[in-house]
Amino acid sequence: MILNRRTLLGTAAAGATLPLAGHSARAQAAGTIKIGVLNDQSGPYRDTGGTSSVAAVQMAVDEFASKGFKVEVISADHQNKPDLGAQLASQWFDRDGVDVIMDVPTSSVGLAVAGVAKARNKLHLNIGSATAELTNSACAPSVIHYIYDTYMLAKSTGGATVKAGGDSWFFITADYAFGKQLQADTTAMVLASGGKISGSVAYPFPGTTDYSSFLLQAQSSGAKVLGLANAGGDTVNSVKQAKEFGITMRIATMLMFITDVHALGLDVAQGLTLTESFYWDMNDKTRAFTKRFLPRSPNNYPNMIHAGNYSAALHFLKAVSDIGVPAAKASGSAIADRMKAMPVADDAFQGSIRKDGRGIFPAYLFQVKKPAESKGKWDYYNLLQTTSGEDAYKPLAASTCSFIKA
Repeated sequence: MILNRRTLLGTAAAGATLPLAGHSARAQAAGTIKIGVLNDQSGPYRDTGGTSSVAAVQMAVDEFASKGFKVEVISADHQNKPDLGAQLASQWFDRDGVDVIMDVPTSSVGLAVAGVAKARNKLHLNIGSATAELTNSACAPSVIHYIYDTYMLAKSTGGATVKAGGDSWFFITADYAFGKQLQADTTAMVLASGGKISGSVAYPFPGTTDYSSFLLQAQSSGAKVLGLANAGGDTVNSVKQAKEFGITMRIATMLMFITDVHALGLDVAQGLTLTESFYWDMNDKTRAFTKRFLPRSPNNYPNMIHAGNYSAALHFLKAVSDIGVPAAKASGSAIADRMKAMPVADDAFQGSIRKDGRGIFPAYLFQVKKPAESKGKWDYYNLLQTTSGEDAYKPLAASTCSFIKA
């Protein structure tokens, strides 16, 4: 189910005139767990998440099989608009009987949906947003941030770049919550390492496709490193245009996925470093997961968001089976607590969820292979270093999350 703004308003009006039908539907769904996948299915993040994330969630549901309750998956396109994301979340929770909202890339939308979930004590499993504020200032007992955040990216990719001699930076930043937070976290890391920031420029998101003026500003700054605080199609376009303009700076792609590498091609992407918490060819388990996933998403090998949606959905269903459907439907914080008490163990991820809702998984720093190094389809990464989950994220003692300090 893909909803646009017109559909949303129309269905909301219909629901207002038929309260008894809505109540009846909720009563009939008492024994059904309903998962809503909310993400970008038509914009710059459609390949990094999109319908492939929906397929990953459905795959988890199918593999979980029947455990005495039914599971339904619905999806919608939030169009990278926080107001639309919040409206959809409210409608799903209040009228449509959705028990958990998953994925939600675009940090401004993720923060909006987290606020809705917190107000209703409903579960939000955020996979696609990067802002570390989801487990800090915007934390809630019913919100879990699963696989990566801006702090982790700054520490892994940013830290490695500084160690390699990149001690002066210029940022090109998507002008919304994600880009600002990623620039801030990377800036803190650069300054703490003795480096400096030579400048930055923010561009309107979404909708920017021409980065030429920003790239020329970066080149003229004299900085050694061009930090790209963006993602998805914006990162792809930024890197392509940097190559076309002959930018000689070292490019730090602060959030990049294997789907972006594929879009660029190895001729352009070779040598770039990036951090993901999943790689399809990492080991036998990740390869087995990918083999099962590809028939559902034949044109898109899984990145960490796709794999994270699978893992989070499977972990959620295990927790529902453990505490029972009535308890899971009644309280988002209760099901979140059960998920935190259980180790995460599947073919995509092994780790845990901290009490502030932060997923704890290793961060892998990769370098994109040269074309001659690639041995086959989507064979794109060389592993440079691994940061343990315990070291990759902001320490719990430094967290500003209110409910863990109460």
